[in-house]
Amino acid sequence: MDPVYALREVAYWLERSRAETHRVKAYRRAADIVADLTELQRAGHARANSWTNLPGIGPKTAKVISEAVGGEEPAYLTELKAAAKTIGAGGRELREALRGDLHTHSDWSDGGSPIDEMMRRAVELGHDYCALTDHSPRLTVANGLSPERLRKQLDVVAELNAELAPFRILTGIEVDILDNGKLDQDEDLLAELDIVVASVHSNLRADSATMTRRMVYAIANPHVDVLGHCTGRLVEGGRGTRPESKFDAAIVFEACRRFGTAVEINSRPERQDPPERLIDLALETGCFFSIDTDAHAPGQLDWQGYGCERAQACGVEADRVINTWPVEQLLEWCAPASRQQ
Repeated sequence: MDPVYALREVAYWLERSRAETHRVKAYRRAADIVADLTELQRAGHARANSWTNLPGIGPKTAKVISEAVGGEEPAYLTELKAAAKTIGAGGRELREALRGDLHTHSDWSDGGSPIDEMMRRAVELGHDYCALTDHSPRLTVANGLSPERLRKQLDVVAELNAELAPFRILTGIEVDILDNGKLDQDEDLLAELDIVVASVHSNLRADSATMTRRMVYAIANPHVDVLGHCTGRLVEGGRGTRPESKFDAAIVFEACRRFGTAVEINSRPERQDPPERLIDLALETGCFFSIDTDAHAPGQLDWQGYGCERAQACGVEADRVINTWPVEQLLEWCAPASRQQ
């Protein structure tokens, strides 16, 4: 087994099980170190079993490398795979119907892995397509993409799409909804993208009327396809907890229905957004949904089961979930002229 692959597989299974970030990073860092070695250097370290002489590689990562170089699946990797639990067993029907993921991040913004690694994992998970939706420029804490950087990313995606076909990387962005409801990216550039996820990331404690106007204005923008993590809540995790934003959900979801914007069911365990009562309301209103991971690392791409379980418990049918559709149908629906009702 290639040691770089083995180390990244360990990182994947750790991420999937929601292990502590520092543990995951240790294996990813070791993978990058080994990947940078020449074949001659690798052979030398293999003969001398001197992997721990490399800065950044400790006894545990060295053991994985040694076992992989020796032709074995590393014992730790075998252990992690055997211990892995099914994610979202109660949402199996919806999970099996999904064809892709419409909200993911790479190391171009605040994700932890390159586009290539994220998308190859999406292929391995059986997706037909996956949208790359890195952050927009105002979110500087997340290294949001300026128009110039986003255009460079589109070139990278085009090259990778040629390599990964028939799997398709959908061009996209998670664009910040500004205080006045406008979107944090050039309109002409948004028009070029396959998928636009619009989310509120700032002033989450605004009063209900202000937040409602802000969200509806964004939803009405013809380029917006998905309303991301609409309440902004956090229910667990290292960032602590955060209450839901206040807004008139009936008005917001009616706008989503009217303008053909899908309501995201965000699968991140710390978000679980929207809560079940709002999924029920969006369903009663006649909204479409998108069940997404909001993944910031490859191991998180398998978290869709969490969202599927919540959606299925609320009675969401597969035909109401836009990422169960074939890519041609999805992109036709995302075309601005086709969605208003």
